[in-house]
Amino acid sequence: MNLLHARIPAGTADTAPMVTARADFLESGVYRGLADELARVCADTDGLVIDAGAGTGYYLAHVLSAAPAATGLALDVSAVALRRAARAHPRLGAAVWNLWEPWPVGDEVASVLLNVFAPRNGPEFHRVLRPGGLLTVASPTPDHLRELGDLVLTVDDRKEERLDGTLGEYFARTGRTEVRRTVELTPQQVRQAVEMGPTAFHLDRGDRRSRLDALTEAQEVTVSFAVSTYRRL
Repeated sequence: MNLLHARIPAGTADTAPMVTARADFLESGVYRGLADELARVCADTDGLVIDAGAGTGYYLAHVLSAAPAATGLALDVSAVALRRAARAHPRLGAAVWNLWEPWPVGDEVASVLLNVFAPRNGPEFHRVLRPGGLLTVASPTPDHLRELGDLVLTVDDRKEERLDGTLGEYFARTGRTEVRRTVELTPQQVRQAVEMGPTAFHLDRGDRRSRLDALTEAQEVTVSFAVSTYRRL
């Protein structure tokens, strides 16, 4: 369901090539460890799980598979991504929406709110979660994909500090774990990792495109994520 229509902010929604790159990359299992950790953290829920910035619905589908009594709602600004999300799981619905605007859902309706590499709207997170509801935020650590250099965006060393500052008025952090491993990416997977993220909008800067085209061998890289949990105050 597209509730935004012409009001989608220019340059913010994932394009069709970005969505294809992300779907293919996630299907390869490189980030499966993160999906498993999110599913573990949220497995006890039996209510509504809202994924704010759900993309293709990959992570929300894993959570719903681990929580058979839960239902899911995927929100994202990309209609292209949400067409895939709507098919990702039988208990998942999807709506195109700008997360910075008031959300088209009621007060205190969600048991769990997921936020994976997506904008964090603290007031709306607080409004839609029921009292005591669980907020689960996944973000890359500074080491994530560091071997790829400026082919991907750099992660701020103070990202976790800023995350707690952004949410501290509305939530109390209850835990933080790191999902980390070293993987070998094929040249195609490196290209997908670059083309599925914000750097895809800037491939013609810094010879990124030519450097991707020149890759012929697998690259050993670090994948590292922080999974933080919060309870609604």
